[in-house]
Amino acid sequence: MAASSVKYLITGLCASFILSVNVSAQSAPDTLSRRELKEVLVTARRNAVETIPVQSLRGEELKRLNSNSVADALRYFAGVQVKDYGGVGGIKTVNIRSMGTNHTGVVYDGVQLGNAQNGQIDLGQFSLDNIEALSLHNGQKSALLQPARDFGNAGTVYLRTKTPQFDEGESFHAKAMMRFGSFDLINPSALVELKLTERINASLSTEWLNSSGKYKFRYRRVNPAGEVAYDTTAVRQNGDIDATRIELNVNGTFASGNWHFKVYNYTSERGVPGAIVNNVWRRGERIWDNNSFVQGSATFTLGRWTSLENVKYAFYRTHYVNNDDKQIKIDNLYKQKEFYFSSANQIDILPGWSASASYDFMWNTLHADMYGFAKPDRFTNLLSVATSFALSRFNVTASGLMTFVHDNLEGRQSPDDKHVFTPAVYASFYPMRNKDLSLRAFYKKSFRMPTFNDLYYADMGNSQLSPERVEQYNFGIVYERNRRALLSSMRFSADAYYNKVHDKIVAYPKGQQFRWTMLNLGVVDIRGIDLTGLLTFNPAKDLFLTLRAQYTWQRAIDVTNPADNYYRHQIPYIPHHSGSAVINASWRSWGLNYSYIYVGERYNQQENIRYNYTQPWYTSDISLSYDFKFGKFSSRILAEVNNIFSQDYDVIINYPMPKRNYRFTLSIEI
Repeated sequence: MAASSVKYLITGLCASFILSVNVSAQSAPDTLSRRELKEVLVTARRNAVETIPVQSLRGEELKRLNSNSVADALRYFAGVQVKDYGGVGGIKTVNIRSMGTNHTGVVYDGVQLGNAQNGQIDLGQFSLDNIEALSLHNGQKSALLQPARDFGNAGTVYLRTKTPQFDEGESFHAKAMMRFGSFDLINPSALVELKLTERINASLSTEWLNSSGKYKFRYRRVNPAGEVAYDTTAVRQNGDIDATRIELNVNGTFASGNWHFKVYNYTSERGVPGAIVNNVWRRGERIWDNNSFVQGSATFTLGRWTSLENVKYAFYRTHYVNNDDKQIKIDNLYKQKEFYFSSANQIDILPGWSASASYDFMWNTLHADMYGFAKPDRFTNLLSVATSFALSRFNVTASGLMTFVHDNLEGRQSPDDKHVFTPAVYASFYPMRNKDLSLRAFYKKSFRMPTFNDLYYADMGNSQLSPERVEQYNFGIVYERNRRALLSSMRFSADAYYNKVHDKIVAYPKGQQFRWTMLNLGVVDIRGIDLTGLLTFNPAKDLFLTLRAQYTWQRAIDVTNPADNYYRHQIPYIPHHSGSAVINASWRSWGLNYSYIYVGERYNQQENIRYNYTQPWYTSDISLSYDFKFGKFSSRILAEVNNIFSQDYDVIINYPMPKRNYRFTLSIEI
């Protein structure tokens, strides 16, 4: 890493600490604050650090961040790379510890989201307005009672929507929010919560997002000799979006358990801004999405036996059009369907010893109006077994997952069935009696099936591809302490890890230069360190200061073939150094939040040469909020300034990000 890059990272983190002297407001009463510390810091967090590295954001902490989507919030987690293709409606995907986007699972209210076509979940489609908690697990959750599918991910993002809570005599809550700002942004949303009976409640969340996506950016490139090739200012085009989201949740309890039902729909029309290359400023690509799913889950306990049942049906419709005059005209319609069923069962054998077994079935199909399209059907069966032992200071969890995959093709010979076994072992140890300090380690094997695009895409897919395989090793240490003093709580963690990806699927040229195919060629060696810290200060009765910081070092190199020019080079878009810091100050009804993100130097192609070098970037965001009441209504005004210093940067080369921009939010709640 260049000396200047280190300087920028250190300067930004120091600025974050300095800003912590600013104050703002805490509207919640002292009794509520103490109750939250007891439940969240002591109980939930203690369980989370038992064996598996986890990072989380929840409640007010999520609201304070200058983030509009789940992808924006994930930038504040260690070991995460978010690929952002620019603009309000640009695609946003997440990569954990450099293993690839397809190795990351996304679980929404207990059921994993899927995309059999390309394996990537666009997190830009999920708003934070109704999210109660966001967590990131490396490997898998500590809980034994989970679907078999959840045991198979190399890393998982968990989203949990807000569950209605009613005080005595209440049966109705409502919240309306209006957000507007730069790029002609208009973003109203509404939430209604109803108490239907003593055991059943429901919530309806809706949102509309509209933006022209037009913003100024600087287009500057330097040739290999170090000379400026061009330097101009332009306006981003074809980045508009018009999207709606509607979500219905119904929750209920019964004598021995609880149940949850969800209906979700996301509909959008958006432009695809495309890369700025060869002086092409406008693209003719557009996408229409209509994604819907319905899911239900139920948990019940009988004595020492607990069961979790999940079922889901999803239908995704994507219409893609390319009207560029200089390219082949494209007008394709894709339709995905998924049916999913899961049954997870856990039994407590003895105090401190439990075991579980889970079975999942999944059916995926993809149809497209392309000539000769394979129209694949995929049948997946998963069976997992797991057990855990908990002694006074030592915990260990072991699991094994068996996956069976069968594909059927229309008019073609089907590929061979895939049978894969993936084990995992997790352990933690508390050296001290008060359990403030914990040591943890895990080993896990995982894999990802080739997507339908990898296998069957016209003139490019390879139906004989093998699954990508990953080996993960992790050793970590956590220190956490809570007390009633000036420094009310602290938490520090450090994890060193080693991952190796085998049979990595890459696009490889064959024959003529314009013909490509998918092959199992890649091997990636990944080593890294994740550091996180959280400090909470309570210097006065109504004054609270919180500092959250994280730092990641990674060496992710291609070790496929010693004859390659890029052998042992850092893989594209993975920085050696990255970090973030968040400072929050609250005082009475005022809130001030500052966040800083740094991504170090990296390369946009396989060869780590000067021509492929991509500069580091860092952004600073700040927001100020004020809470007030009139009558029965509670309101909040929030003003945000993002990219304060108006830095020009690309997350993905030739996809320029916005300069300084603004957002204003007014919310009213009853």
